[in-house]
Amino acid sequence: MKLAEALMLRADMQNRIENLRGRLMSNAIVQEGEECAEDPQELLSELEDMTARLERLITDINLTNARELPGGGTLTALLARRDCLKQRLGTLRDFLACASATGQRARGGEIRLRPSVPVRRLQAQVDELSAELRRLDVRIQELNWTSELIGN
Repeated sequence: MKLAEALMLRADMQNRIENLRGRLMSNAIVQEGEECAEDPQELLSELEDMTARLERLITDINLTNARELPGGGTLTALLARRDCLKQRLGTLRDFLACASATGQRARGGEIRLRPSVPVRRLQAQVDELSAELRRLDVRIQELNWTSELIGN
């Protein structure tokens, strides 16, 4: 199984577990003399089985992500870099939006507002980081579809 397939399976299993949770909550109590719509013991058994399978799958995904890649590094490191780049870019974009909106806050000629940073230079940096993030996303997707899952 390819890593990308395992990631899709993980998401599906997590959704199924959440669905089981809702079904369990709906069958937690029943009016005296009535029957549950579903047997809570069967649902609990299914939950136990599904979470055990999910645990094995997550372990295999993590082991695959931690395996050294040709040329060095790991997919785990690439994922961490991507997450941090996304966070940094989000903050920089919000900051640039505030720094660029000075004209909207000024009232006539009374108050003159100006950006506290060189907006154009910072925007160029954001553009470079965005390009790096796109390249990194492509690399991660490539690895997801070409890497065999450890443990399968």
